[in-house]
Amino acid sequence: MCGIAGIVNLSNRWDPPSTEQLRCMIGSISHRGPDEYGLYRDIHAGLVHARLSIIDLSTGQQPMTNEDKTLWIIFNGEIFQFVETKN
Repeated sequence: MCGIAGIVNLSNRWDPPSTEQLRCMIGSISHRGPDEYGLYRDIHAGLVHARLSIIDLSTGQQPMTNEDKTLWIIFNGEIFQFVETKN
């Protein structure tokens, strides 16, 4: 099972999550997904993902974004019927 973690900061009273904080989070969950690690950071959120590749070995990196990079997501699981829902 992959590992996911994150920090959300909706207040302007605190600094954005640091890259060091996020790297420590990845280190804490690295045993959950030894195949690949991903990180996203902006002023309000930090997302980390430790990937365990079972299917879709060459793609599927996370965090994932939409086309204009306005939405980001990390998740653990499989998208069933991904071929039918791709379009």
